[in-house]
Amino acid sequence: MGSRTALVEDLMERFPHVPREAVFKEDLLRGGVAFDASALSDNESGEVKPKSYFIFSFDHGTLPELGEAALRRPPEEIILTGGPYDLRRTVVSVRVNPASPYRVAAAEDGMLGLYLDGKRIADVGVPPMPEYYRHTLSNGKSVMEVAPTIQWGYLIYLTVFRVCQYFGAKEECQYCDINHNWRQHKAAGRPYTGVKDVEEVLEALEIIDRYDTQKASTAYTLTGGAITKTVAGRDEADFYGHYARAIEERFPGRWIGKVVAQALPKADVQRFKDYGVQIYHPNYEVWDEYLFKMYCPGKERYVGRDEWHRRILDSADVFGARNVIPNFVAGVEMAEPFGFKTVDEAVASTTEGLRFFMSHGITPRFTTWCPEPTTPLGKANPQGAPLEYHIRLLQAYRQTMEDFGLSSPPGYGPPGPGQAVFSVSSFMDSLPAV
Repeated sequence: MGSRTALVEDLMERFPHVPREAVFKEDLLRGGVAFDASALSDNESGEVKPKSYFIFSFDHGTLPELGEAALRRPPEEIILTGGPYDLRRTVVSVRVNPASPYRVAAAEDGMLGLYLDGKRIADVGVPPMPEYYRHTLSNGKSVMEVAPTIQWGYLIYLTVFRVCQYFGAKEECQYCDINHNWRQHKAAGRPYTGVKDVEEVLEALEIIDRYDTQKASTAYTLTGGAITKTVAGRDEADFYGHYARAIEERFPGRWIGKVVAQALPKADVQRFKDYGVQIYHPNYEVWDEYLFKMYCPGKERYVGRDEWHRRILDSADVFGARNVIPNFVAGVEMAEPFGFKTVDEAVASTTEGLRFFMSHGITPRFTTWCPEPTTPLGKANPQGAPLEYHIRLLQAYRQTMEDFGLSSPPGYGPPGPGQAVFSVSSFMDSLPAV
């Protein structure tokens, strides 16, 4: 292929059942997008909702390498519409890559567009600054720092523990930059609270609830790094769970409560349920047994892949299978030095994992791998996985769901092209609209 445009158009022709919007979205998520100065935000003092760096960097460079985009943040997400491909409304999480063939820039009339190989391919919409971002907590912290919203305002993302206790080369997941992201924000002098106080979280949610008059925020996710010992004297279930209990006591039924945590023993999972959590995300990261050991050494050491999977199945007894939604990082299957060498092998392996969980009524979801440069896999694989892998995965994902009679998981907003708001992969864009 002589250009990225030719590659994308070839894949759209070869896989007509995958929405064309998803093809572009996956390419933007896997490879990033560049921003002209005309398309950057004015941070928290402007009219555009800026990127919050809510857990990982999701960038193809460190802050010092991003140029002006490190000083004037890009928008949290963009919406693609129209253009020569007549794209339906598509929400895409922003992953900055100054070297990307995709570029967001303003035309002479001031209207933003997405350009590929120098050609305008879509109109670009940016999220307006929400009213609740314009207010601060009593201690001066911003709502964006304590309780940012993503997915076009649908989800409040509460990263209450900004680092991970899997630490160092022998424990950290090889694709994850949570610890580096914390370090780089602290080095840049940005506010980036390591452990969020529960009262701060409640105060931020009160501001969101007060000013989100259209009730666009529908769910919250409690998450952060793995806890192998304790934080503030609490183990993992109690640490994340006590935020859920406080939120549900203060705002009963206001939001769908979700928690992303390790695959914990059934008694700990029950504590999440007792605290008011409705959806549990015990992420399994990558399906293949060897790759799990290579790429998730801390999780293999402390829990082990087989036990991790047993705990996921056991958690369905507590939450119900439909409310157990483990994530995997789509693309690391093909990461050197240990990953699969062909798209056929990688898709077959991942589909095996999908069939394992879906046969038990559990519907995984996935995040499109962003090869962040401070991670071992990002350094070794700056281009990520081939776009064809991501497109064929979408096809296999939808087919596997149909094989087991499953529908889109709860807590992710509406499915379907033109309707989905889930922004860090296209799995919801690729499912049937309801």
